[in-house]
Amino acid sequence: MIKKTCLITGGNSGIGKQAAIQLAQTGFHVIIGVRNLKRGEIALAEIKEKSEQNDIELLQIDMSSKKSILDASLELKNRIDKLDVLIHNAADFDIARKQPVKSLDGIETIWATNQIGPVLLTDSVIDLIKESEQGRIITIASQGLVMHPKLTVDLKDPEFEKRKFSVPNAYYQSKLAQVMYTYWLSEKLKDTGITVNCIRVTNVKVDTSRYPNISGFMKFLYSIKSRFSISPEDMAKTYTYLASSPDINKMTGKYINEKNKTVASSPYSMKKENIDAVMELTMRYIN
Repeated sequence: MIKKTCLITGGNSGIGKQAAIQLAQTGFHVIIGVRNLKRGEIALAEIKEKSEQNDIELLQIDMSSKKSILDASLELKNRIDKLDVLIHNAADFDIARKQPVKSLDGIETIWATNQIGPVLLTDSVIDLIKESEQGRIITIASQGLVMHPKLTVDLKDPEFEKRKFSVPNAYYQSKLAQVMYTYWLSEKLKDTGITVNCIRVTNVKVDTSRYPNISGFMKFLYSIKSRFSISPEDMAKTYTYLASSPDINKMTGKYINEKNKTVASSPYSMKKENIDAVMELTMRYIN
């Protein structure tokens, strides 16, 4: 029996790391996309130890850099003949950031990493996914969007160049765009064997040690929030379900919560004209 292969970006920490462990235990050949190879090597050893599996490897990729994504895609094509599952887990959400930061391409990094990067990566490896008997593309959004039902993607200023910047506002905008991308891509691929679904990640315990520059007050708030949050391991079970369950071979264009149930996104995100406008904007960054 030929092993299935899964690429998961940002698989060296948090939910992504737990998903990598679970997928390896399920029998996948797991490729972990990491920005920093040194940290990736440490995580790789831990994942192999906890999963008791060795069929796991690293792929260096910076999801905010077009060149890095294209280089990683070429490297991937040299390593594998098919890609069964692509999980867009990597995200930029630095809660200590006060001002927007530009990527090497001159794009605000949250927008670049969370929206432009996943679209470009999918486009770059779609031929590998088409070689799978039943390819799966999984995008990631946030339950926090429920608190912003009227949120829209600012088509004129997605990078917060002329409006007040905050990490949460930039993050939720990018995650709203990912939900819309899911609907758009599932429609584009409806006549293929490839499914596209999005996970609505709920409150998950945050390791504040990863953000040494945040204030004591913010640490206090996150400590309170963590009491009402699930573990990264529990959230990763939905990743594993969407990547591996044979019961959902034909399920596509769905928004799934941590209980593996379909949920609704905002009315704005489901309108075709809005989806097309967001994707037209996105493609201008890529082409």
